[in-house]
Amino acid sequence: MSRWRLILGADTRALSDVRLDERESIMDATLAALYDNNTTERDNGRKAAGLGSSSPVLAKWLTDVRRFFPSDVVSVIQSDAIERKGLSKLLFEPETLKNIKPDISMVGTLMALKGQIPEKSKETARQLVREVVDEIMKRMEMNLRRAVAGALNKKAHSPISQFSAIDWKRTINKNLKNYDTETKRLIPEKFYFFERTQKQKHWTVILDIDQSGSMADSIIYSSVMGSIFASMPALDTHVIVFDTHITDLTEVCRNDPVDMLFGVQLGGGTDINQSVAYCQGLISNPRKTMFILISDLYEGGVRKGLLRRLSEMHEEGVKVIALLALSDSGKPDYDADLARDISKLGIACFACTPDRLPELVKAALKGFDLSTFSKK
Repeated sequence: MSRWRLILGADTRALSDVRLDERESIMDATLAALYDNNTTERDNGRKAAGLGSSSPVLAKWLTDVRRFFPSDVVSVIQSDAIERKGLSKLLFEPETLKNIKPDISMVGTLMALKGQIPEKSKETARQLVREVVDEIMKRMEMNLRRAVAGALNKKAHSPISQFSAIDWKRTINKNLKNYDTETKRLIPEKFYFFERTQKQKHWTVILDIDQSGSMADSIIYSSVMGSIFASMPALDTHVIVFDTHITDLTEVCRNDPVDMLFGVQLGGGTDINQSVAYCQGLISNPRKTMFILISDLYEGGVRKGLLRRLSEMHEEGVKVIALLALSDSGKPDYDADLARDISKLGIACFACTPDRLPELVKAALKGFDLSTFSKK
């Protein structure tokens, strides 16, 4: 009954006689401060704590939230506080930021409002974003690297048509049984080669990221993906973000994905066609290029031009993928008509969770039909 009382609030007549202990009363006040319309007298003579303009009050409230609720619920409550109470500006107080549970939703909020963060709070905000990025990096990096290596690396002892790559010591040892005593020659039955770590780039990977406000989660995951790709010698990686303007964040992303996130400008219009045109100019070897468009496809530019450019890239041999979202939910809000038109071009168009991303990348690099992947 106490649980139902906390869920439904003090104004539920059927539960008005339920008495809460001290811990439950604090939980009740914490929830009431956010979800009750008005501050009212609470059980045991308590009043609900408000979330007014005082940052110490907000810091105390955030502390109570983290203390009494499980981590997944904390993220929901924090997000609701921003949406319901307009607490965004108060988040920029250092004492408030220190009490926030770092999560992807909070990073999206800080990205959207980064221009308003005062100097005294910038470092604390960066530390919060860094925690989330590091956690995502741990989650994604190993599997992504393994996927790319599995798609590109040759088998360790496959024949390689380069004389300089022969492993002479191993080749001789393995072929001693084939020594011809009459001619005093070793006749190799099989050559062995060093597994080369080639310096040249095997593939070009272009991430073209829509920075409209609804794409915040996808941008965060994409920045980490771009940073991982950029650190791999076999890939020549480009990271582009766009609204009605285009920004090349390749170098920033290569150095630090946190810097990239603070370089993103959420919101504004969307001109996908213009961005794809820019990315076309980065392609030198179409059959060794993977182009990933990460967008909800609400195009403000020239739709016919966009479709024509995507079709050209696809026909030239570029591995074109349209990701409607790269997020944990995998349930995007998108322009279904444009997505359908892109799919008719033979281009895979679907949402993807970060956990399935390595599988997608490996399938694309190996040249598999991604239309079957998108139906899984």
